[in-house]
Amino acid sequence: MKNGSTIYIFIGPPGSGKGTLAQECVRELDWVALSTGALCRQHISQQTEIGKQIDLIIKSGKLISDVLVTSMVDEWLSKQVGKVRGIILDGYPRTEQQVMLLFDLLHTKYPDVHLRVVKFDISDDIVVNRLSGRLMCQNKECQAVYSTVPGAGLAPKKVNVCDRCSGTLMSRVDDKPEVIRDRLIVYHQHDPSRLFEQMGQSVEIIDANKPFNEILSDFIQLIERA
Repeated sequence: MKNGSTIYIFIGPPGSGKGTLAQECVRELDWVALSTGALCRQHISQQTEIGKQIDLIIKSGKLISDVLVTSMVDEWLSKQVGKVRGIILDGYPRTEQQVMLLFDLLHTKYPDVHLRVVKFDISDDIVVNRLSGRLMCQNKECQAVYSTVPGAGLAPKKVNVCDRCSGTLMSRVDDKPEVIRDRLIVYHQHDPSRLFEQMGQSVEIIDANKPFNEILSDFIQLIERA
């Protein structure tokens, strides 16, 4: 690869460990990770041209188009490709059109970038159990994730206090079993991994039923197989 960058697309339901693994890669490997939600908020606060469009769309109660989301991702990628070894996309692409737009973007603008799609395979019951015990740092600059589930290996050192920034830890309002199962139904209906396979892109599987330290170890082995 001329520019040395690899894009990793993380696919998996909420609670599968994607976000936690992404944070670990950013901290320990000096990679970068995309959060489309955080990027949208950044554009809005900075009043960029994209931010103005997004703000208007949100205030009018409409959905942000796949084309606009992809243009935002493209601008972000242009600042990362060739400068960092690992780039994680977690939460993008979400739709069939976004997958197609991303493939076209990589083919035309970033042809030397290596793409790897990683699917986090996990049972619904374990997801429900994990998310029911999930805690998130309320500091918007941190947003570290912890878990009170025994054996998960993600408990904070102090009760409800973030190890990294000393922020307050709280549960998300939608981390209730009945809400989680509804979100899982939506995820399974729109799982993009089949589309990647149809387009000839291999999908690598991570067993996300394991404790996080084992998921991390498996992922390190996966990236070393490049």
